[in-house]
Parts: sequence; C-alpha cells; structure tokens
Amino acid sequence: MASSIEEWGLHRRIALKVLTIVGVKPAWLILGMMVTSSFLSMWLSNTATTAMMLPIANAILESLFGDLETLKQNCKTTEDSEGEILNGQSNVKLHSLPSEPTEKQILSIDGIDGMEQGELRTAEEIRTESQYQLKVWKGFLICIPYAASIGGTATLTGTAPNLILIGQLKSYFPDCDLINFGSWFAFAFPLMVLFLFLGWIWISFLYGGLNTRLCYKQHDRRAQAEARAKALIDEDYRKLGSMNFAEGSIAFFFVLFAVMLFTRDPKFVTGWSVFFKKGYVSDAVTGVIIVSILFFFPSQKPSLNWWFDPQAANTPYVPLLSWKKAQDSVPWNIILLLGGGFAMAKACEESGLAAWIGGHLQPLAEVPPPAAVMLITAFLACFTEFASNTATIIIFLPVIAELAIHISVNPLYFMIPATVGCSFAFMLPVSTPPNSIAFASGHLMVKDMVKTGCVMNVLGILSVSLAMNTWGVAMFGLNTYPDWAMPLNKSGILTDVHLSSVQSLNATL
Repeated sequence: MASSIEEWGLHRRIALKVLTIVGVKPAWLILGMMVTSSFLSMWLSNTATTAMMLPIANAILESLFGDLETLKQNCKTTEDSEGEILNGQSNVKLHSLPSEPTEKQILSIDGIDGMEQGELRTAEEIRTESQYQLKVWKGFLICIPYAASIGGTATLTGTAPNLILIGQLKSYFPDCDLINFGSWFAFAFPLMVLFLFLGWIWISFLYGGLNTRLCYKQHDRRAQAEARAKALIDEDYRKLGSMNFAEGSIAFFFVLFAVMLFTRDPKFVTGWSVFFKKGYVSDAVTGVIIVSILFFFPSQKPSLNWWFDPQAANTPYVPLLSWKKAQDSVPWNIILLLGGGFAMAKACEESGLAAWIGGHLQPLAEVPPPAAVMLITAFLACFTEFASNTATIIIFLPVIAELAIHISVNPLYFMIPATVGCSFAFMLPVSTPPNSIAFASGHLMVKDMVKTGCVMNVLGILSVSLAMNTWGVAMFGLNTYPDWAMPLNKSGILTDVHLSSVQSLNATL
C-alpha cells in the first residue's frame, strides 16, 4: 500500500495540501510539517517520510529566508565588521564563505561615535535577524524526523517494534486478543496527538517559531518573505493539477484499507470478522486483499469505446502496483530481522533465560506499577539512543513479559510502554535513520539534537505514563491480572535455576 502511494505521488499532494492550509508563519509551518510527517509515517516508513519531507521544507525555507549559506555568511560578516569598527577600522573586510557558522558572540559598543553607533545598530539588526532565521531553519530540519518517529507509533504497521509486540504476544500469550490494528490505533493515536502537540510547543519555543517580538523595520520584510513562501507552496500544489484517476483510486483503496482494519474487530461493537471462523481472519488478511486488488486495478480510466466500436484502440494497461515495485519496496531485511527476533524470544522462553532474568528483577516488585512504567519507558528510550529500536525491543520484551508475570502485573501494562518507548530516539544522529538523514544535511550539530531530544524524551515518557494510567487502563483492563497470562507459567522447560521462582509465583497466583 505504501509503495503504491509513493509510486503515484499521493503523499506529496497530501503534504502540500496541509501546508497550504496551515499558512507560512514559522510556528504554523513547523506544525504543518510535523502533522504531515506524522500522518505519512503512520502508513509509510519513517525513513521514506523524512526523505520526502526534507526537500519540501528546504524549498519553503529558501523562499522565506533565502539561501542558507548566505544566512551563515551574514552572521559571520556582520560580526567581523563589528569587530573591525570596535578596533577603529572604518572599512569592511570581505571574507570568504565560512565553513562553520558562528551563531553567538558577545557584542560591545563602548567607545564609538554616533555615526559608527548607527552603523553598528544596522549591523546588529542584520546579525540578529540572520540568527533568528538560522534557528527557525534548524527547527524545521529537526521537527521532521522527530514527527516521523512519533507518528510511527500510532499504527501497528507504522514501525517495527509494534509488529514485534504483536508477534511476541502471539508467542507468549496465544489467548490474548486485545491488541489489533483498531484497538492499538484507538490507544496510540491520542497518545501521538498529545506528544506531537507538546513536541511542537517545545521545538517552536526553542527555535524561535513562537517568537512574536517583531521589530517594525523587519515586519514588512518578513511579510514579503512569507508571501513568497506561500506563493511557492501554492505554485507547487497547482503544478500537481487535479487529482488523476490513479491518485483517486489509491486514495479510495487507502481509505477502504483503513476502514477494514478498524472494523475487523473493534471490540466495542461486532466487527466483520464474525462472519468467518474464529482466528481465521487477521489484520494481515485485510492487507493481502487490498494489495492483491492493486496488482491488477488499472492506473488509467478504461475507455469504453470498444463497447460501441470493436475496432477502437484499448487504453494502455498499467496497474496501480507492479510486482517489481512491490518487491523493490518491501524491506526484506526487516522481515528477516523480525523472524530472527521471534526465534530469539522463543529461545529465551524455552531455555528459561527470560524467567531467570525476570526473577532477578524481583526488587522492582517494591516499586509502584506507575513508577515502574516510567522507569521501563525511560530505560528503553535511553537504550535505543545507541541501538536500533528493533534490536532493543527484541532483547528486552521477553524479559519485561517475565517481569510482569513475576510481580503479578498485567503484562500489557509493561509491554506497551516498552514498545512505544523504543521509538523515542531523539538525542543522537545515529539513533534512527530519520535522525541521520536530517543530520546529513550539514546544518544541524549534535548539540542541537541532544538539547532538543533530551526534553523530547522527557515529554514522551510523561505522555506514555499518562496514557497507560488513564485511557489505557480502561481500554485493556490493565488494573487486573488477566486469565490469558496464566498459561505462561506452565509452559517452557523449567530448570533448577528458576524453578523456585516459578513455584512461588504459582502459589501467589
């Protein structure tokens, strides 16, 4: 489905349409970028979303502020000019383009005459405005990968850890049917919206998007720049033309795909899966049905002239999705990695390693469950800064499941925040591919990501904790120990190492 959306450019149309709605004020543009990136990341890969959105952001910013290297040169040139004035030199020395931008310097204006002071104020205004524009530019670059990571948590197919959670639940707790596409979306989408809003406030505040201190001399100039940016967005959207048959068809099947996923087994009402044998229809069946249709559905509106004239030429047949495109776009490495993760989890279960580690984490039983949720989320959010989120969740999810069993807590109460927390990798360029793509632009520094990402992690941990202890409890019954978690204690090979722990657990339960 994602491949067909990318093939016919529907994602670009969605992005430009959102940007035409939100306007061109820096704060609203950042919001538009984050909303668009997060929405696309719910269905496309985080990496593809970031790679598509960054060029759009750069084009808009160039129309707003001009060339980025020129902004850096303005900051450097005005600072050097001020230094020469302070040393009694009247001429301005020209410099070549700096390799690294100088963003903050202390400015002193003591000991200069009135005319020089007037010139200095002008230079200071240029430097201040250029620095403000550089900050906004960084805010745009950094908000896109962050929003892509946040948006991927809203759907089961949005990111690999969510799929691993489903696989682990089926392996460890076969009778657990609480998590499906619809129930996960109902839980994770409000969480995503909350976190996205908090992240927008923080990024806009940190990088000047919410700065309302506009001097009158610069107001007209900024208004003109915003008008140019709006014209650029409108022009790009106009060039797309009206929605063609292929885009309309993809949009229809995309909506049908989402509706079928949500209504298969929504829990609060009877879904269409009741017409089939229990356990026969899963979310994967919906995807297979829709994608199979895409393989033969035409991308051009068929001509019916042959109905009246058998000699009329047929419409060229090009399907919405070709097998070559699907084969090239499917992340086979992720599928193999998921399979390896399931095998590793099963090995940990059968060998007793997960139970042994869970038994040694028994001191966490003294910690209140809400505090344990925050600790687990914080630990995995920090760990995934240095390791891939897929590897992190594969390693720790079996251990967390055993920990929940040992302290008689609903396993979902620990496993869900652990899964979501693995997507909160915001502090380092190497944490996720989207971070690396944004950092590779050459305009961000590691300290920018650390400073921004540290607060983002805190906001994410607090948001997950709030979600788990409010609507998460109501949706999944997290305040009770479920019957479907009981069989885990009787399965597997019980070794002498953890036999006593399991026996005491059985007595407790």
